[in-house]
Amino acid sequence: MDFNTIDEFNQTVINSLDFTKRSEDAFFDAVDLATFHDKDAETIFQHLISKIRLILFGDYLKRYIYLKAGMSGNYDDIAVREYQHIIIDSFDENNTPKSFAETSAKISALSKNWLTQASVNRSIVFLLGFGLNMSVEDVTEFLTKALREQDFNFKDPTEIIYWYCYKNSYKYPKMVMLKHQYNELTAAFDHAVYEDRTIGVRDTIKGIKNDETLLRYLARFKNGSPTCTISTTAGQWFSELYASSKSRIADFYNADELERHSSKFWTPEDITESDVEKVICCGTPIKGNGNLEKISASKLAKYFNNKRFSRQHISKILSKSLAVDRFDLITLNFFLFSQDEKYAQNNKGRYIAFIDSTNKILEECTMGELYVANPYECFLLMCILSDCPLATYADVWEISFEQHQIKG
Repeated sequence: MDFNTIDEFNQTVINSLDFTKRSEDAFFDAVDLATFHDKDAETIFQHLISKIRLILFGDYLKRYIYLKAGMSGNYDDIAVREYQHIIIDSFDENNTPKSFAETSAKISALSKNWLTQASVNRSIVFLLGFGLNMSVEDVTEFLTKALREQDFNFKDPTEIIYWYCYKNSYKYPKMVMLKHQYNELTAAFDHAVYEDRTIGVRDTIKGIKNDETLLRYLARFKNGSPTCTISTTAGQWFSELYASSKSRIADFYNADELERHSSKFWTPEDITESDVEKVICCGTPIKGNGNLEKISASKLAKYFNNKRFSRQHISKILSKSLAVDRFDLITLNFFLFSQDEKYAQNNKGRYIAFIDSTNKILEECTMGELYVANPYECFLLMCILSDCPLATYADVWEISFEQHQIKG
């Protein structure tokens, strides 16, 4: 690629590093098209296929190292081995092992995986936090943007210790010492710490100033049972949004019964996981066994994997065998806003209100705000700007399966 000036080259480099701005530009290029309102589903589908780049975990890691090390040129053109050398040297300098657990793998191989993988386990982010001497804000960005997961879990003693160390610039050996001290603590279990809303627990922990206070607080988590992994706040929000969605679906059914002059009346309690799947996933083909067509049969599979609101997924959440994630909350809130009649003639108002409402929910759950650089979230934001958001949502899904068949 040729550049006329150094400034033009530098601006290109800056733009390549700013995942959010790049995605926002592509987003508004699509929704500002004259054809958007007449052909919203087709426009959105083509945008997702041709304009959206799936940002891998390795991209975030390369960008972080590039900026911190003061490297030059296009970050994506720099050889992986150069990033590997920086990681290896930094881990050595910060006295951080190559893994939390014993492993025979070499750090050269592990670091290459981290730099090239689409996603990693959140424990890798915590290890990198120590190895690369990250700030607590850096680790938060990796958790909420690179992984699209919850921020630090302030109901997990281990993650609390990690947060405390990053916040105070403590190195890996200090973290190991604090974990050992926690393991030796006499249990002083207080069930309230698990029942309190996430923000309340987080604010309490952020007020801790020294090791003694930290350990005294952590003793309240010790009861000899596994750490609670289900967020109380996220669970409460899911229950509220899911109940509202069932009410809305019952209204759909009652309107249909009225048209048929039927005396049947649906209540929210009558609405099952299958009913919710049928409404929200109506754009997905159904196989002969009654299950949704597999996601791999969609041309958008790489963007939307694990984002479908199937009845099996819902059942696992309701039984608490699966934690609520950000995409569950965003999808349910999208459905409710798509059906809010006060925005029937006000697409922009719906869009703004949806963002405000969703960000409030995500913030309370410490999950980070809506992120247009994530393809699924970008997809929902485009749909919410259309005249009929749920129909557009379903049409894009339907097109994605049809296009995959054509390709095949």
